[in-house]
Amino acid sequence: MSNSTVNTVVLVDAVRTPFGKAGSLFAGTRADDLMVRCLRGLLERNPNVDPKSIDDVAVAAATQTGDQGMNIGRSASLLAGIPNTVPGYSIDRWCAGAMTAVTTVAGSIAMGSYDIAIAGGVEHMGNHPMGELMDPNPRYLAEKLVDPDALAMGATAERLHDKFPHLTKERADKFALASQQKTAAAYAKGIIQRNLIPVAARSAELGWGMATVDEGPRPTTTLEGLAGLKTISSCWTCNCWKCFWP
Repeated sequence: MSNSTVNTVVLVDAVRTPFGKAGSLFAGTRADDLMVRCLRGLLERNPNVDPKSIDDVAVAAATQTGDQGMNIGRSASLLAGIPNTVPGYSIDRWCAGAMTAVTTVAGSIAMGSYDIAIAGGVEHMGNHPMGELMDPNPRYLAEKLVDPDALAMGATAERLHDKFPHLTKERADKFALASQQKTAAAYAKGIIQRNLIPVAARSAELGWGMATVDEGPRPTTTLEGLAGLKTISSCWTCNCWKCFWP
């Protein structure tokens, strides 16, 4: 057996755009433009990295149509000004897509195929609602390959509770509250802001502005307030989430 060498993989930098709520902050912004801004911001923060030295760009998107289609890994890198000699590709592994992009390029670096690569993901659910343009093969239901609830996130949550009854709404509310508190503390310490790339965004009401912070955090959240929210089970059949994503 011959000796083999595994290269050390180093994460040089990580950035993201601010998170926006559905139909709000980035309602007038394309998904590929969000990715482009991330790529440009990453390169601006690392001027010693020659874009020509990048070996590959991997970008994940669960809904690869419209402004998230056309091989967004390749198209976004071109739009970001990365030379056309640098290849790019897309990954669709749904919720695990961006993590798969990272582990895939990391594996390529470890085995010596790449020296420098960029990995990331984008999902604009305001432009691409859950399940948009999906056409599941009839065999899924006819042959019972999956439970029908697997196609509705709200129903999936209910089934998880049925299987693990200790996952109560009260427990979920406490977890949500702790998440809000941790986010507020991280913002207060300046931990989150250092990785955010400002993005120009346009709204019909306010015109152009600059998105610099996440839109989702609600630092005034209380357990009492969470307890008063409607549960998904009361409205999951439409799968639109409008009632729960104000």
